[in-house]
Amino acid sequence: MEKEIVENLWNGDTESQIQAAMNLGRLSRKQRHMLEASVVMVPLVSMLHSENYEAIEAALCALLSLSFGSDRNKIRIIRTGALPVLLSLLHCDKQTVIQLTLVAMLTLSSCKENKVAIASSGAVRVLAEFVNSNDSTSTQSQLDAIATLHNLTTCQEIIPHIVSSGVMLSLLELIHSSVKSSPLAEKAIGLLENIVSSSESALCEAAGTGGAIRILVETIEDGSLLSKEHAVCILLLICQSCREKYRGLILTEGVMPGLLQLSVDGTWRAKSMAQKLLLLLRDCSNYGSGCKQINHELIERIMEEIEEEEGEKLADTTLKLVVEMIAKLHA
Repeated sequence: MEKEIVENLWNGDTESQIQAAMNLGRLSRKQRHMLEASVVMVPLVSMLHSENYEAIEAALCALLSLSFGSDRNKIRIIRTGALPVLLSLLHCDKQTVIQLTLVAMLTLSSCKENKVAIASSGAVRVLAEFVNSNDSTSTQSQLDAIATLHNLTTCQEIIPHIVSSGVMLSLLELIHSSVKSSPLAEKAIGLLENIVSSSESALCEAAGTGGAIRILVETIEDGSLLSKEHAVCILLLICQSCREKYRGLILTEGVMPGLLQLSVDGTWRAKSMAQKLLLLLRDCSNYGSGCKQINHELIERIMEEIEEEEGEKLADTTLKLVVEMIAKLHA
């Protein structure tokens, strides 16, 4: 069967090639291992140039099958010249082809040796376009694009490509427009944390984007546990980057109730970062007369939050922080 597949991929007509690619995809792992992958890569990549969408889909499925569990084959696909045609397929007008292509990009980007080649091809900017897509069928495409970019962020030299692609604003817009507890928002803010924690310029861009701090505060209030963890980490990084500039802005967005709650019942990492951020936010003495009204409102909101927690035990460290904060605000 393997010999027939190879023969039809190289010498068959379009229908024979499609059938051969489909048969290749049905091979067991052992059969795929016995098949000389390098022999079929060229005809499969050539099929991606076809005007026949059925042929393209069959070739994409076959390539995905070959790449499953094999970094060697993932590298071979890139070296065979698949990247340019994959990028062009992301602009085609058939949704199933686009989705399969995004899955292929995600799979190929999981291989360390492919990351720089993918980023250098211009893929980052194309993927960024999918992040904030408004198509009704785009959720899975957005998730795949975000996951691919997430894979690429593990390579430090790619971070500047990602920052310059415009994806930061797209991620913030996506988080803003999404249900904060949704998997899409969770993946988006996770990618945002990865980027800003790896790049000072990215952190400055995120902090300086209008509405960004409010979006992060809303995520702390309404996000999933993991989203809240990512959001408080980003806010902490922003505040640490320039306390004098951002401390008042963060307080003004009403972060305290959500932050206090997170310091009690967030993930272990979120609790730790929430308490660090509380320590940075507690001293408002340098904000001027305009801060006095904010302080009064903050005190009321803190006390309301504590009253809502009645009957539940707050962590001792959190209570101490609240006491110290109120004392500072009254000073």
